[in-house]
Amino acid sequence: MASFPSDNPPRLLAEDLPGDNSPALSVSELSGALKRTVEERFGHVRVRGEVSGWKRAASGHCYLTLKDDRACIDGVLWKQSASALAFRPEDGIEVIATGRLTTYPGRSRYQIVIDRLELAGQGALMALLDQRRRTLAAEGLFDREAKQPLPYLPRVIGVVTSPTGAVIRDILHRLADRCPTQVILWPVIVQGEGAAAQIAAAVRGFDAMAPGGKIPRPDLVIVARGGGSIEDLWAFNEEEVVRAVAGCTIPIISAVGHETDTSLCDFAADVRAPTPTAAAEIAVPVRAELLAFVRDLGNRTARCANRYRDHAAERLAATARRLPRAELLLQPQRQRLDEIGERLPRALGRRLAEARGDLAAAAGAFRPRLLLDRLHRDRQRLAAARFRPELVTVPAAEARAALDRLWRLARNLHPEKPLERGYAWVEGRDGVVVGTAAAARAAAAITLHFADGEVDARVERKPRGPYGTAKPEQPKLF
Repeated sequence: MASFPSDNPPRLLAEDLPGDNSPALSVSELSGALKRTVEERFGHVRVRGEVSGWKRAASGHCYLTLKDDRACIDGVLWKQSASALAFRPEDGIEVIATGRLTTYPGRSRYQIVIDRLELAGQGALMALLDQRRRTLAAEGLFDREAKQPLPYLPRVIGVVTSPTGAVIRDILHRLADRCPTQVILWPVIVQGEGAAAQIAAAVRGFDAMAPGGKIPRPDLVIVARGGGSIEDLWAFNEEEVVRAVAGCTIPIISAVGHETDTSLCDFAADVRAPTPTAAAEIAVPVRAELLAFVRDLGNRTARCANRYRDHAAERLAATARRLPRAELLLQPQRQRLDEIGERLPRALGRRLAEARGDLAAAAGAFRPRLLLDRLHRDRQRLAAARFRPELVTVPAAEARAALDRLWRLARNLHPEKPLERGYAWVEGRDGVVVGTAAAARAAAAITLHFADGEVDARVERKPRGPYGTAKPEQPKLF
């Protein structure tokens, strides 16, 4: 059992004792006092630790935890401070946070309000770069299969770089020396705050240009920057720049820094150039070499054509020597033509004499008397063949009588004719004629057709007679 001092025994109700100078504080008062004490004592601190649990809220504020091997502390970056970050924090990166300590009374916790967040030295920066490279490589942004071939002779080249630096002048000078082409500059800042966003927007802007528009769409894009430290080149390592370069449908050459500098943009681009000047050399061929190559192709084509023509002329001459002369080929035809020309007058005279003999033989038959006799006979035949009405009316009357006989026979054979004499025909409810008693029993319900109308009936099975014979079934009308 717990024991209490005799001068301060436990009480049921709290009372102010004489000489007691510690009045009871409310929870809010105590939390406020703690908040003021912490903020006055730790109004400016710098903390080194590893980032853990980094997240950005929809409001734009960022929350994280700084930890080492023995303790951790929560941290918050308000929206304004988070937007001014020079890099994108990731879990596992060692940083130095500058800010002030405060408390969060709602949870009885203390935290650091971070005004500035920096990487803890070159090693942390390289660790962040390596971690980001592995993450993006795992997504396939650096795959060699996704690389696009560069156009051999681009008509329009887009350049993403600073408009005031030496890079754009080097590129333009090198292009003018090798092969003059149209260049479109998209001016951006290449380091510092906002550089990554401008570079990514420039790459996406070139990619969004429609072919045939007012501003021509580039056939090739060069992303370039001069040399510098890794901090100066950091904008080309940002994730949004890498994703913009990897997703561009226009072939891209990355020329960031000097030959020894490497950025993540180099991995995402289709081709990496060691320097901006080298990018211009890769982009276009040498115009003089191209003209010399074209001239050489023209000379080779002419030589091939001349050689083919000479060979064809030789083959034609050899073939012509083996052919007989035209005089020898046409000599038999000329001789035959002379013979036919000599025979033609004799043949025409003989044919004319034969025609005259045929005409004399036939002239005796054309006598007027014969023609008149034949005309008289034809007139007699025509008079005998004149139209007589009885030739038509007699067959028509006979045909009409035969048709009347057939019509009377058809009326007597009509299925409804027996109904006039008291007969009826039976149909099932499905419209099929019932011709037997078995079919009527199977149908059960039937329709009787009389001359003056129809009657529905139901077939019922009658009990057997006294001698075991079934009574005939009678239709029942209803």
